[in-house]
Amino acid sequence: MRLDDAKADARQAIERLGGQIYNLTGTDDASKQALADAAERYTAAGSQIDQAQTPAQARLAKQSALEGLYYIRAARTAMGMDPGPDIPSLDGQKSAGAVTEDRQIEFEGRQVAASPSPSARTPNYYPGGRVAGRPVPAGWYSEPWWKPALVAGAWGVGSMLLFSAMFSGMAGVPYDAQAFESGAGDGTADAGDADGGDGGDDFGDGGDDFGGGGGDFGGGDFGGGDFGGGDFGGGFDF
Repeated sequence: MRLDDAKADARQAIERLGGQIYNLTGTDDASKQALADAAERYTAAGSQIDQAQTPAQARLAKQSALEGLYYIRAARTAMGMDPGPDIPSLDGQKSAGAVTEDRQIEFEGRQVAASPSPSARTPNYYPGGRVAGRPVPAGWYSEPWWKPALVAGAWGVGSMLLFSAMFSGMAGVPYDAQAFESGAGDGTADAGDADGGDGGDDFGDGGDDFGGGGGDFGGGDFGGGDFGGGDFGGGFDF
């Protein structure tokens, strides 16, 4: 794909995401956090597309926008709304698996929970994919335990222990802690799905179906207290 075509493709997804962010207002912690994450992805995608000099860089911007659209779907789900049309798969999403049952573990002196559904206990969504070279299953969590690796670009020494305790034997996660530590494949099996139909047809006319009330999307102070300081304790050293 030529650079101009790749940029146009990415911008279509970015514009779709922007429209959804400003047309939804979160009603609970889970939906507000998902919308805040969607807003962060929108900002990132806009910056990436402005700086894109190659088709591959433009594709990264599209991936960021698609990830944001998954957060939009999550917010709508949390509010009991129709999630809207399907979204093309993200790179590494299928091989990362998904949370299929409620789990709660004690890790570094705190309770960490995972669930296939949003709740007051699990308000932090992740659409599934790779963070700093390792797979993170899609699902809802009590805390965004992947965020330190996302910010630092590397995982802490306690990550494999947390992964093992949380996901061992879970049907939707088709790999173990050692595979997580080594990267559990490179995600190339998903790469062909990541672009979907390459363009606006991926979304059909679904943008208008997202609906929702206008106004403030809430949760604008993305990140902050959710994964800073004390929430993660000392288990994630970089």
